[in-house]
Amino acid sequence: MSDLVFLRGLCLDTVIGVTAWEGEVRQRLLLDLDMACSTAAAAASDELDDALDYAAVADRVREFAASARTRLIEKLAEELARLILSEFAVSRVRLQLRKPGAVIGAQDLGVIIERSREP
Repeated sequence: MSDLVFLRGLCLDTVIGVTAWEGEVRQRLLLDLDMACSTAAAAASDELDDALDYAAVADRVREFAASARTRLIEKLAEELARLILSEFAVSRVRLQLRKPGAVIGAQDLGVIIERSREP
């Protein structure tokens, strides 16, 4: 059985984009995460040590994005998924990364990816 811990609307400030000016400025992206893991031990003990520490996930993801320099949102999404799977007790992650205002006339754009640990 797999439960989901989720995080919505996490703000990430990063350098991202394909145009010259985008390589010189920080832009705000929004991240939504669904992370598959068991919550049974945390539910039984009521102890953070037995839970997926979503504050730690948020801090690590923000730290990574702050130091990243990518051209494409797809690349950053892939790197974030890999990071979460490798550093936290998560078996699967569904990640939505959005870049509001990137296209004139569109409220939002982004990618949604799902990745899991290798069997």
